[in-house]
Amino acid sequence: MSVSVRDVAERASVSVGTVSNVLNRPEKVAPATVERVMRAIDELGFVRNDAARQLRAGRSRTIGLVVLDARNPFFADVASGAEGRAAGRGLAVLLANSDETSAREDTYLSLFEEQRAFGVLVTPVSEDLRRLRRLRERGIPVVLVDRESSDATFPSVSVDDVAGGRLAAQHLLDLGRQRLAFVGGPAGIRQVADRLRGAQQAVAATPGAILEPVVTRSLTVQEGREVGRRLRERPPGERPDAVFAANDLLALGILQSLVMVGDLRVPEDIALIGYDDIDFASAAVVPLSSIRQPASLLGETAVDLLLREVAEPESSHERSIRFRPELVVRASTLR
Repeated sequence: MSVSVRDVAERASVSVGTVSNVLNRPEKVAPATVERVMRAIDELGFVRNDAARQLRAGRSRTIGLVVLDARNPFFADVASGAEGRAAGRGLAVLLANSDETSAREDTYLSLFEEQRAFGVLVTPVSEDLRRLRRLRERGIPVVLVDRESSDATFPSVSVDDVAGGRLAAQHLLDLGRQRLAFVGGPAGIRQVADRLRGAQQAVAATPGAILEPVVTRSLTVQEGREVGRRLRERPPGERPDAVFAANDLLALGILQSLVMVGDLRVPEDIALIGYDDIDFASAAVVPLSSIRQPASLLGETAVDLLLREVAEPESSHERSIRFRPELVVRASTLR
């Protein structure tokens, strides 16, 4: 038989209201009374019904975080930053993996709505934000992570990916490389499109340089290996002399295929740069140059924005925060 709040109150010789205050607002109760109630809870083995409490409050203490690929260490770092910041406010973060599919993203958003989540942090799969608008209309605040809202209606924390793409391509051009390839996809992912656009800007400003887009189905090591295989099979004169991969996982797959499976040299035959600067980039067989994003800081800042949205939904506080990326040069592009 389950133990009730009334049982605890009787054991501690206090009112039910006092037990409720100890559980929810202990600062309003005398320390000696708090100690007596907590001792009664321990003796009886009382476990409070958080689900019922959340129904009464209208909101849980859980933040939903929906990312494109939970296997990507970049998103693991984003989640770590969010969890650390949320824990300091008595909140928990539940990580959900959309796997770059709108259907799975919608499933998780519906789940967080049913659970009356405190809020949702999400890296959307597509430009269609109607589902997120419905979520917000139903009382659940939403913050975009690693993405800006195209119409500025959602708070967001992001990195300037156009600048990052320009930085990566310009680095390759400064090395004297002229035949560049950009590897990434699906093209509908905003971050991929922005990084390509930045690279195109740098190449367009360099006479004689060309940029070949190579579209992938996903941003994974496996896709990178397949791209590397196709590059190896090209005649030497038809290969790019530099590759900019849309993330480090793709770049690591390309590196494996070129160096460990094939006989091409990086950077002598093909210079290679990735994006995100995950931990594995510096530990690769040829340490990988990359564009660094402040992943943990993105997660922390997203939680800060969410807390502001809950506390001051009509406030004019800054709702869109964008960080600058940073070039990290390692052996894969050294002269």
